[in-house]
Amino acid sequence: MRGLAGLAHCVATLLALGSPAGAQQTKPRSGKPASPAAAPNPYPQRFATLCAACHGANGRSDTPGTPVLAGQHMFYAITQLFLFREGRRNNEAMTAVAKGMSDADMQGFAKFIATLPPVPAPPLPTPPDPARMKQGAELAKQHKCVICHGADFAGGQQVPRIAGQHEDYLQLSLHGFKSGKRPGYTMAMGEALSQVTPEEPDTLACCAARFPGARAPASK
Repeated sequence: MRGLAGLAHCVATLLALGSPAGAQQTKPRSGKPASPAAAPNPYPQRFATLCAACHGANGRSDTPGTPVLAGQHMFYAITQLFLFREGRRNNEAMTAVAKGMSDADMQGFAKFIATLPPVPAPPLPTPPDPARMKQGAELAKQHKCVICHGADFAGGQQVPRIAGQHEDYLQLSLHGFKSGKRPGYTMAMGEALSQVTPEEPDTLACCAARFPGARAPASK
């Protein structure tokens, strides 16, 4: 619990860095606050240079095991960058990238990621198995996945969008939460997945990845 509380405090501090309350304004001789000069945002270009090769220019890459960033939320993005930087999440490539980030960098990248609109997954070559999709939806309700991720799996704040996420990435993540290898922002994921059978994470991953609203319509 102490570790989770510390993580929450650190992320809240990072989020507060760029808040209006924390911004300083210079006062002209008239005594009235001057509007801060708008500086160009460097993070779109930095994302293109540092992140797009793996995650895609629009935040959606077809590289196996590489998560979709398009449509993710700032709070979730900055939390994951913090976990990578501190060595709490195990991914050699992401740890190498994040360990050189300042607090302001993490906030800048997270803010930019939050501007990337959701990108529908490509159409499937064959329709998803209706029986398995139904089972996945029932499991999501049974294990209260929809309470945090929403009935449309769009998430919000520190909860990721999982609709249309790569199925292999979701499988790896869910099994990681279940085994305890992947840390969560709170204990919710570990507690929820402690109740599922070894086979059920794959069914949940299939359902979320193939969620109808998260896929582009097939061309006629």
